[in-house]
Parts: sequence; structure tokens; C-alpha cells
Amino acid sequence: MKFLDLAKVYIRSGGGGAGCVSFRREKFIEFGGPDGGDGGNGGSVWAEAVEGLNTLIDFRYQQHFFAKSGQPGMGSQRTGKSGDDIVLKVPVGTEIIDEDEETLIADLTEVGQRVLLAQGGNGGWGNLRFKSSTNRAPSRANPGQDGVERTIWLRLKLIADAGLLGLPNAGKSTFLAAVSNARPKIADYPFTTLVPNLGVVGIDGKEFVMADIPGLIEGASEGRGLGDQFLGHVERCSVLLHLVDGTSSTIAKDYRTIITELEAYSGTLAEKPRITALNKIDALDAKTLANRRRSLEKASGGPVHAISGVSGAGVPGVLRALHRVISADRAEDGPEEGTWQP
Repeated sequence: MKFLDLAKVYIRSGGGGAGCVSFRREKFIEFGGPDGGDGGNGGSVWAEAVEGLNTLIDFRYQQHFFAKSGQPGMGSQRTGKSGDDIVLKVPVGTEIIDEDEETLIADLTEVGQRVLLAQGGNGGWGNLRFKSSTNRAPSRANPGQDGVERTIWLRLKLIADAGLLGLPNAGKSTFLAAVSNARPKIADYPFTTLVPNLGVVGIDGKEFVMADIPGLIEGASEGRGLGDQFLGHVERCSVLLHLVDGTSSTIAKDYRTIITELEAYSGTLAEKPRITALNKIDALDAKTLANRRRSLEKASGGPVHAISGVSGAGVPGVLRALHRVISADRAEDGPEEGTWQP
């Protein structure tokens, strides 16, 4: 299935049905009076987060969602039928953004969360509603309210606890495949990963979700390579794992390249808890490993894990470090609140 994380859709709620002007006409009943019914309400447009979806590909083939209008009222005090609602089923983690691409309408992060996007119009009153002691035979009725028409953007941000960062060929996909049930494409050329991948990681009987995004290069914030379009998928993560290719001769430069692109994309993302790991140590001798680890520690200003996604060396230690940060973040957040209210 093709991965799609951004979609533009056009929605319109249904208009309300018009009220009816009608009078009771029966034999032997001289003054039957008004009996016009109300119009039905128009259908509304909702969005709901559901299980089993991990892409917005369905919205590539259908961008227009128009709810039906309510039926007009009828005589004999009959109310018109209301229009059916439309529900846009979206993956968990979908943000709903206004047409200006800046205003956040809703962020659906749990299964079952719903948000009202366009309220259906109310049905108009029939002439029975206007009967009073001074107006026994009103001949007026209300038209129904118009529906709401708007354009919105759907933007998917994957729900993950930890995110993988690094230059192309830093070994992110190999690492994810080694520690989880994910099976991303792995090859010896840059930009093997073209779409984000998720995997469930287990350590010491506990689990968390890890996300791998396509590698960043210098100038990604300016659109080079695949750009920074996938960085949004690690914005929800509690911690970032920055993998640096240990076989590179420019360790410090590689590290700073990623940090520079993070800061250019979002100060919030750059300030997230981050664990640094020197990868591919199975290809290094002891002296080279010591020198490059020292260089990376100096560039990052903190401790560096030495790991190998191929041999598994050092992997349990870095997974435990990730889980400690994730557990602390979960404890700080506390229990989740309820759902979005219309």
C-alpha cells in the first residue's frame, strides 16, 4: 500500500429542509387550522480515528465529502427526514488543519476520538409553529439553514515512542529490523528508506514503538534530498535515537548536520531528549572505535553508545536507555484525557 501522510479534502454539510405551509382539510371540520411540519436537519460531517489504518491513501481517490440535506416538511404535521451524517475514517495520529495550513482544528491521537467538522443546517419551522392566540391561521414557514462548506487538510503523524534519526546509510533500517518485527527495505545505497516505518521493540519484558524515517542530508530544510517532510512523524516521540555511521571519517560533521536540520525544522523537536549512538562498530578496530567515539562525545557533549545493528553489540543497553526516557515521559503525562467534544 502506498504511504500518504498529507491530503486535502473538501467537505460540505447538508442544508436543512424547508418548513411546510399546510392547513387541515377534512369534511365536517370547518376550521382545521395549520398542520405544516418542520423540515429535516441536514447531515453533519465528522472525522473519527479508527484502528487498522496507517496511511491517508484513501483520500487520494476521494477528496469530496458532501452530506445530504434534510427533506422539506409535509402536511399533517409530518417532519421531513434528516440527512445522514458522513464520517471520515482516519488513522490514529491524524491532525486536522484548516485551509490556511496553520490552524489546528483537532488532533486525533486515540481510537474512537471524533470531531465535528461541519454542522448540518437546522430544518425550517412549518406554519404550525407560528400558530398563536392572535394568529390562528399563519401562512408562513421558515426555510432551512444552509450547510457549511469548507476545505481542510489531513496530516498524519505516526504514533511512536522513539524515533530514529541519522544520515542516509547510517544503519537505521538495519537497526529497526534487528530490534523489532518491522521489515524495512535494506540496501547499500542512500535513501533506501523512502517512507516512515514502525516497529514494536521489546526489552526486559516491556515494549515500545519505534519509528524510522528517511535519512536527512545537509540542506534538507531547504528541500534537498527528501527534505524534512517526514520529520513530523517523530514529533510525537518521547525520545530520539541519533545513529551516526561509525565507518564515516567525518563523525563530528555528520552529527552536526542532523542537529542543524532539526533546529531549522523546529526548536521543539531539537530540544527533545536525544540519545546518541555510534553504529556499525563491528566494522571498526579497537583503536579506530575509541578515536571516533571520543570525537562524537566531544561533538555531542554527552555520552555515546557504541552499537552494531548487525552483530547486536551494545543494542540492549541503548534500548534500555530509550525505555527509561519513555517510561519517565509516560509517568509525567499521566492518564490520557477524554476525547474531543463536538
